[in-house]
Amino acid sequence: MKTPQTIAVLGLGHLGSAIAIRLAEQDHHVIGWTRSGRVAGSVETVGEPSVAVEKADVVLVCLFDGPACLEVLDRVRESVRPDAIVLNTSTIAPDEAAELARQFGPRYVHAPILGSVGAIAGGAARILVAGDAEAFDVVQPVLEALGGVLRIADAATAAALKLVANASLAGAVLALRDASQQAEALGLARNEALDVLELGQLGGLVARKRGFLAEPPSVSATAEAEFTIGALAKDMAVLAAASGRPLPAAAELRDAAGLAGTSEADIAVAVTTPGVDEAVLAPLHAYIRGHATGDARHFRDAFLATAHVEGIRDGAFVSWPLDDYCALFTGHPAPDEATRTRRIDSVRVHGTVASASMTLHHGTDTFTDVFLLVRGEGGWRIANKAYHRHG
Repeated sequence: MKTPQTIAVLGLGHLGSAIAIRLAEQDHHVIGWTRSGRVAGSVETVGEPSVAVEKADVVLVCLFDGPACLEVLDRVRESVRPDAIVLNTSTIAPDEAAELARQFGPRYVHAPILGSVGAIAGGAARILVAGDAEAFDVVQPVLEALGGVLRIADAATAAALKLVANASLAGAVLALRDASQQAEALGLARNEALDVLELGQLGGLVARKRGFLAEPPSVSATAEAEFTIGALAKDMAVLAAASGRPLPAAAELRDAAGLAGTSEADIAVAVTTPGVDEAVLAPLHAYIRGHATGDARHFRDAFLATAHVEGIRDGAFVSWPLDDYCALFTGHPAPDEATRTRRIDSVRVHGTVASASMTLHHGTDTFTDVFLLVRGEGGWRIANKAYHRHG
């Protein structure tokens, strides 16, 4: 067994506290610091980060985001021993990881962690590690106290892989939310639905979060979050910014945190957020009735008076004011109405505005309708519609 080391843990949030406690249990000398004044069990804590790092063999960083890492490491730069290793376990952007690797050179090891508080406590986390071979030798016993190690070529790649891994978690959380909301809409008992969902592809997530999800919640539902919804939303926003590609999960998790009233709740709270309010669906249902009956009054109930309907018709772009659009309808159902179907595919609410999409099967034609809705004094109305016709 290698000689225990002195480790400064900068950041004692949910994950940082678990790391500090685990390393102390493995006989390392741990000195913690956090700007919030949080205490991690019996781990020694100090009031200044520069004091924490003065005698440390390893400066372990576990902070919320890249700007926090850059700011704190800049504060302690002159106090870190010349032979100490900076071990960063934070989830940050690839370019931020690359910049820290440039600043600290071979003394920097980037090591984002796959796994939450429970995995750390049991030494079962998985860690993506990028850094110089000599630096890795120094931090290897520290990392192996936390879990298994996977070597990665460079800091930016390790940071990117961690974000991608968290994207799969975000997808699972939102998939479980959607399944739960559908079960509720069908009148199924929540616990019965969870029993079945635990048998499927989302089973691991359901099992881990069952205490938060059950109805009524078990005692464990009052426990402190292992991974907060705010942190996962932040990670998805960082990933979207880094990739330059849209990532709906970033906005959906942010909105779920807003519905929960706090970003500090466990990610399981995203699963239990309520479905779309019926008031948002009302104008969409009125729009469907307009098509089903051919009665333009339903469209006037659905749309704002200033709305336009836009798309490609007979090869040319059209933009109909509401009156022109209503004039297309005869007041009677289409002859083949019995065979036509319409389905609301998605609704996303962003405060006082919302977006929605719908699929309409009308005879040999299929339409994709995309709506922008707004909430005013009279409630929710459709402000605009664009459509695509699949011939």
